[in-house]
Amino acid sequence: MQIADRAHQYYSSACFVAVVSSTDRIDPQEKNVAKATKSVKSAVKGAVKTKAPAKTKAPKSDQSVPHIDIGITDSARAAVAAELSKTLADSYTLYLMTHNFHWNVTGPLFNTLHAMFMTQYTEEWNALDDIAERIRALGHYAPGTYREYAQLSSIAEPTNIPDALEMVRLLVKGNEAVAKTARAAFEKADAANDQPTADLLTQRLDVHEKNAWMLRSLLQ
Repeated sequence: MQIADRAHQYYSSACFVAVVSSTDRIDPQEKNVAKATKSVKSAVKGAVKTKAPAKTKAPKSDQSVPHIDIGITDSARAAVAAELSKTLADSYTLYLMTHNFHWNVTGPLFNTLHAMFMTQYTEEWNALDDIAERIRALGHYAPGTYREYAQLSSIAEPTNIPDALEMVRLLVKGNEAVAKTARAAFEKADAANDQPTADLLTQRLDVHEKNAWMLRSLLQ
């Protein structure tokens, strides 16, 4: 405030000098006042000028992904994931076949098979996510296209709509195929000391072996 007041005083003096200069001759003392006023104005302008804040640089984020270290070697994880991918392909193929037969079954066993197929395909559908997510947890991508499933699956799909009992036979074979694929994957998981995968596959073995038994009983 003192600087601003002094500037104002000098500025007023300078204005007075400017008015006088239009009619009278300015003496040396008045010239010194004008010069001082100009210097003070420059000083005030420099004092009140706001300095722009310096830009702070954002810290660089580390974009690298940590290496998976869960006590299973990279090669073992890859081997287990490959077997799980086959299990996923077989499981999806069986799910789709069972759902197809649920829609298209006909004949005297319609009510029995329609309901049984729905129970089985619903459970199979829910299991697909568990298998795929275990593959991801091991650090690999889960297959998710018909092209990949056609290459990986061991189950042959029907080319037409079979009769009711042929549907049952095909689903017996399909469940047995998934069980065999899951058992091969279990061996890889067990050798790698991969307990979560082994536990998952044990559950799938129980489901598909029981499904095959129940379906097989309809043919006896």
